[in-house]
Amino acid sequence: LIRSRDGTGSESPFEQAKKVMTMFVQRQVFSESKDEIALVLFGTDGTENALAGEDQYQHITVHRHLMLPDFDLLEDIQRRIQPGSQQADFLDALVVCMDVIQRETVGKKIEKRHIEVFTDLSSPFSKDQVDIIVHNLKKYGISLQFFLPFPIGKKDGSGDRENGNLGLDQHSPTFPQKGITEQQKEGLQMVEKVMMSLEGEDGLDEIYSFSESLRQLCIFKKTQRHSMPWPCQLTIGSNLSIKIVAYKSIVQEKAKKTWIVVDARTLRKEDIQKETVYCLNDDDETEVSKEDTIQGFRYGSDIVPFSKVDEEQMKYKSEGKCFSVLGFCRSSQVQRRFFMGNQVLKVFAAKNDEAAAVAISSLVHALDELDMVAIVRYAYDKRANPQVGVAFPYIKEAYECLVYVQLPFMEDLRQYMFSSLKNNKKCAPTESQLNAIDALIDSMSLVKKDEEEDTFEDLFPTTKIPNPEFQRLFQCLLHRALHPQEPLPQIQQHILNMLAPPAEVTAKCQSSLSKIKMLFPLTEAIKKKDQVTAQDIFQDNPLLAKFLEPSFNEKASNQL
Repeated sequence: LIRSRDGTGSESPFEQAKKVMTMFVQRQVFSESKDEIALVLFGTDGTENALAGEDQYQHITVHRHLMLPDFDLLEDIQRRIQPGSQQADFLDALVVCMDVIQRETVGKKIEKRHIEVFTDLSSPFSKDQVDIIVHNLKKYGISLQFFLPFPIGKKDGSGDRENGNLGLDQHSPTFPQKGITEQQKEGLQMVEKVMMSLEGEDGLDEIYSFSESLRQLCIFKKTQRHSMPWPCQLTIGSNLSIKIVAYKSIVQEKAKKTWIVVDARTLRKEDIQKETVYCLNDDDETEVSKEDTIQGFRYGSDIVPFSKVDEEQMKYKSEGKCFSVLGFCRSSQVQRRFFMGNQVLKVFAAKNDEAAAVAISSLVHALDELDMVAIVRYAYDKRANPQVGVAFPYIKEAYECLVYVQLPFMEDLRQYMFSSLKNNKKCAPTESQLNAIDALIDSMSLVKKDEEEDTFEDLFPTTKIPNPEFQRLFQCLLHRALHPQEPLPQIQQHILNMLAPPAEVTAKCQSSLSKIKMLFPLTEAIKKKDQVTAQDIFQDNPLLAKFLEPSFNEKASNQL
């Protein structure tokens, strides 16, 4: 961590670094990541690390050892970590980080080792051990990233890079035009040397500015899920069986219901005891033991007793998991509107089974060439009710498989009958009105075509948009954990923008909307007053009503 403060009154690099760290850690917490995180501070008033000697690795503190991130770490970053008054060598801090990783990963299965350095490069450093540091980073497979308070842009001073390109010409960094010291320039050159030594030019892509990082980290990461294989036998008839393995490709994600009741003072679940009591609906509210109760099924106004034994006997008994082809049909016969269920499966041949791979490949290509699909009976296991679904071929450059989607039964369909709009001639649109609506639909297309390269760009890729419900939930949980007494914050603007139309589409459709306003003018519909006759007013006096009737009729005519 960096320690300097900005004397201009704006947010200091230290506070900016804490913001980036907070957003990174909170993403890890809410994604339920199994990654362990340690926190090493340099520039602290004290020294606490395993390498510290009389004049070596001073003012470097291992604040937190490797462990899973939690709200305690977030609270430490937000409230307890403050800038020190000393300077420290960021390369020494890097060595301490490497030592922490080496010491605290012994005996653990580690897929990746990674260090992120947050610094303003304002402190002096020693170049003596740079080559040794780079050698050990490579030796132990430790990747490295640097986060700086200033953007590193192109030599034209364009600021933050775009699409991950730093725009560094001839392997030299482009310094900000204002506010950077000679010490920071020297530090930036050292950072560049380290990254180039590690990964060549690609290493320069691992140098980020704080502002750039905040933009990328404003979205909470999705909860990590590992798709478990589902081994089974794909059967066609009674004589053909193929070993397969299926993976969930698409599953509706739901927020975890981890709400629990705790004591309002101690916030401990153990201090609360819950007891359920069954009572008769009589004057004495006579208590009944649970063993003397039975569940019932409400059928209209009647309740049909149905015990647990009955429920078990009613359940469908199958032989086990199943993926059986019932037959084949044209793909056009299975309309997209019939797709249902909460998951999509990708079905592959069993691993390391060459015969199964050949069979599945033959089936996939045959279905693709004939433009047909397979109708499948699917059961997850012997406890599950069977489904009927469709398996259609899916061929990519890297792999090929069957994709399974559930189909509805008769009870799942909802049929509605509506009267035709064509019957009312008063509402028939003109040709110009139809053309205006067509133009609006075209202007609101979410697919953009590049005529020169003959490619298409998705302007609203839903599979890359995080669920706003989860984003808001995580935002509120984080705020409540760190600020228990404060009201919840407003919805962040980037969350509101997630489901807003793309700015390009909004701008493009304005002319079409203006034309529609002109062709479909809105006029205020004034409700006509009901005509009141003398008979209505003088119901009890028919003679008077008959005498005044001409006057009422004349008044009504004048109003019209």
